[in-house]
Amino acid sequence: MNPRIPEQLYRRYFQALLDGDRNETGKIVRGLLDENIPIKALYLDLFQRSLYRVGELWEENRISVAREHLATATTEWLLSLAYPALFSPRKAEEGEERKKVIVSCAANEYHQVGGKIVADMFEIYGWDSYFLGADTPLDQLLDFIDETQPDLVGLSLSVYFNLAALKEEIAAIRSGFPNLKLIIGGQAFRWGGKDSIEDSPLTEYIPSLDALEKSVFPDRGAESKLM
Repeated sequence: MNPRIPEQLYRRYFQALLDGDRNETGKIVRGLLDENIPIKALYLDLFQRSLYRVGELWEENRISVAREHLATATTEWLLSLAYPALFSPRKAEEGEERKKVIVSCAANEYHQVGGKIVADMFEIYGWDSYFLGADTPLDQLLDFIDETQPDLVGLSLSVYFNLAALKEEIAAIRSGFPNLKLIIGGQAFRWGGKDSIEDSPLTEYIPSLDALEKSVFPDRGAESKLM
């Protein structure tokens, strides 16, 4: 079983995250990396767990939008601390071509950390990932798909009210690139909508990093630095 982050350490980290204390959060993350914590535990049990809780506090009007944005920005900075441990690329075998994935947030979607984590995961498995970030205009996304010809596109949605924009994107991608597989994820689907997404051909709802591993990388689990 993967070692998990001690609860007391998580609580210390979470309070520092709410306070916007980069020194303390950075010290905790660097300490965990020095202890060679599995990257999956760091991403899931620290970054993802804390951001989910921040989102809940915002939804309950217990913290301000400013505080929520501060926690998100701090987490994005902390992700960069993990990159030296994360990006020691798997060498392609002779004759093997690196696959390509585009990961983007839906139009009007400004929460990008989840998508960034997913893009990182693809890099771990030897893919070339193109992370386009928040609020990518649909026409620009379509142009970039045409330019790069990826094997897969991932779309992230955090706010349920942007579901209509996401559906529009899926329809446009499906119209222009009918054989391109799509994966969809994000916290918005806690409120519903995943059934309507999966009605689209070659479109799969992915609820978690574990589900992503099983769906997209089923034969490479032993190689994963996330474990």
